Amino acid sequence: MNYRHIYHAGNIGDVLKHIVLANILKYLQKKDGAYRVLDTHAGIGLYDLTSEEAQKTGEWQQGVGKVLENLGNAPDPVKEVLAPWLETVENLNPGGGVQFYPGSPEIACMLARKQDRLTLTELHPEDFEELKNNYGGDKKVKVIALDAWLALGSFLPPKERRGVVLIDPAFEVEDEFARVADGVIRGWKRWPTGTFAIWYPVKNFSAVRQLIATLDEAGIRNTMKIELSAGKVSKDAPMKASGMLVINPPWTLTKDMNAALPWLCKTLTQGINPSWNVEQVIPE
Repeated sequence: MNYRHIYHAGNIGDVLKHIVLANILKYLQKKDGAYRVLDTHAGIGLYDLTSEEAQKTGEWQQGVGKVLENLGNAPDPVKEVLAPWLETVENLNPGGGVQFYPGSPEIACMLARKQDRLTLTELHPEDFEELKNNYGGDKKVKVIALDAWLALGSFLPPKERRGVVLIDPAFEVEDEFARVADGVIRGWKRWPTGTFAIWYPVKNFSAVRQLIATLDEAGIRNTMKIELSAGKVSKDAPMKASGMLVINPPWTLTKDMNAALPWLCKTLTQGINPSWNVEQVIPE
């Protein structure tokens, strides 16, 4: 309830999360049928990086800022993978640069076709009011003040049958990984054919391993892990690494991430031991 994403918008975690989300959505659009996006921790959806909060941390400068600064040096295959995400950034900043940064609701909204639908849930009262102001008038979007873990039981399965659930908690409480596991399992049991994209910070390696093991034991299959680190991970230092677990990923996602992550890793490096990883952690 105390977490405000404005302090972290556009950082290295957002870069990874939003590239993955945008490419999942582009894949879903290969079929004409509608899809549903359920964003369980929606935030406000749109962030002003010149605000006092964003300037206080400046995390975006080590994330989206570095990507834009070095994009001209990126190989074409990398640009192709980044394009769906960067399209939304550029649409918000037609004059260049990056004053405004799109959160996951904005990315999903911009990329949605007229038949696609979004459900955005947010529990923080101030963030919910901003989220409602930003998207409450859009007929494609439902904006609901609701706990994320209740949303996974309330809105799945969607009538569209296809779609993605994005889960990216603040990870400020001690048992957050356990709550994620419980919520994902309950959601997957209601919608086993859906794509679930789960973001997490890489600070506690054993917690990540336990999350994967718990999902595996619950019967969840076909799960890939994607991680990007800008440098040596330390529990007491600002976040430099994050990852995503994607259940039922598009078959193209492995190729896309293997193409983009080496360049992103080099570009976003902040210290020693930067790394990236893409692997199937639970087989089909």
